[in-house]
Amino acid sequence: MLALANGIDRINRAIAAGVKWLALIMVMVQFCIVIGRYVFGYNSIAAQESVLYMHATLFMLGAGYTLLVDKHVRVDVFYARASPAVRRRIDIFGHLFLLFPSMIALLYWSWPSVRNSWRILEGAISVGGIEAVFLLKSLIPAFCVLILLQSAALLVRLLHAKSAP
Repeated sequence: MLALANGIDRINRAIAAGVKWLALIMVMVQFCIVIGRYVFGYNSIAAQESVLYMHATLFMLGAGYTLLVDKHVRVDVFYARASPAVRRRIDIFGHLFLLFPSMIALLYWSWPSVRNSWRILEGAISVGGIEAVFLLKSLIPAFCVLILLQSAALLVRLLHAKSAP
C-alpha cells in the first residue's frame, strides 16, 4: 500500500511540476493584455479568458500537490497544540468523514454538467472568447480525483504510522 501511496505522490508532484509554469505564463499574458490595452488600444477577450483558464488549471490541478505538502487551509485552533497522536486522529477523521464525502459529492453533482458540456462541446464564456468551456469544466472532476487519490495516499500513511511500533 505504501508503494501505491508513493506512486500517487509522484503523480501529483509531476502534475505540479508542469502546472507551476502557468503562474509565470499568466503574469506574462496579463502584462501583455495591459500593455496592449493601454498602450496600443488593443483588446482580446480570448487573451483575457486564457488567464482565467490558466488560473483555474493551476489551482484545480495543483490542489493534490498542495494537500501532499500540507499547505492547504486548515483551522489550527486545536490542531496546532495537539500531540502527534491527536493530530493523526484528527487527520484520519478529516480524510474519512470530511474530505472523502465532500469530494465524492462534488464529483457526483458536477458530472452531469461536465458530461453535457462535452456532449455539446460547450463554447466560449464570452463572445470572442476561447471555444473550450468543456475543458474548463473538466477541471472539476480532475480536481476531485487528484484530491481523492492524494487523500487516500495520506490516509494509508496515517494508518501505517498508527500501526507502526
